[in-house]
Amino acid sequence: MSAWLPTAPCTPQTCVEAPAAVRARTVPRAVLRLAAVLLLLLAGIALTPLGWGSLRLRGRIPASLVRRWCRWIVRAAGVRVRITGAAAPTGGLLLVANHISWLDIPLLAAVRPARMLAKTEVRHWPVAGALAARGGTLFIDRDRLRALPGTVARIAGALREGAAVAAFPEGSTWCGRAQGTFRRAVFQAALDAGVPVQPVRIGYRLSDGRATTAPAYVGDDTLLASLWRVATARGLIAEVEVRNPVPPSAGPDRRTLARAAQPPDTTAPAWTHTVLVA
Repeated sequence: MSAWLPTAPCTPQTCVEAPAAVRARTVPRAVLRLAAVLLLLLAGIALTPLGWGSLRLRGRIPASLVRRWCRWIVRAAGVRVRITGAAAPTGGLLLVANHISWLDIPLLAAVRPARMLAKTEVRHWPVAGALAARGGTLFIDRDRLRALPGTVARIAGALREGAAVAAFPEGSTWCGRAQGTFRRAVFQAALDAGVPVQPVRIGYRLSDGRATTAPAYVGDDTLLASLWRVATARGLIAEVEVRNPVPPSAGPDRRTLARAAQPPDTTAPAWTHTVLVA
């Protein structure tokens, strides 16, 4: 692995809240939730050739239905969704958000259907990898620094054609109570294409209002473990804040644009990140 790759200090052992004891009666409900998520994903794989995988076919499935389908996936996992802010603009648009969980992907698409920017490893994820590939995902080989300019050029090309591209510029998942710095490369594509950046902030809470790290998918966590943790949790709420778009003229360079799109740090002062302190 290249030394330049962004990494987060978050791990399941130090950051993710230990789930409460799973009662026997909870298991069937969790299994049903995961089965519903799987069925929705399979339906998405079947329908992607008619929808958003290419510019030529895009639009056969209305954007409103795609957004609704993404919310259904999150809701099927047992998570309520709250989206606040104005609707994302049409036309070429770079959507950027902080990254906590696999849930972030359908949540960001619920704001506006977009071509995702993802690491090449996602291709090999069961079910979701096939959905990503057929849905027009732009894959980035993070182990090859020399491939980065070509990836930026492909993103800029998609933006010029009027597509929305969604990315998580932190480059790694964080637990949600700590966050990373937005990397600048993807913002160069927005500058090259002359399109706005749509910042989105994602967070997770319990029904009593407390922030939670239960949905986090960090470090050496496995996708199956994260799926099960979400499916067995109670009262999970995903909060999606759609902030004002940042025009390409907001900054003279990608560093300034990335800083303008970076979500504010809302970490509770009483919470200490164990690994960062150590």
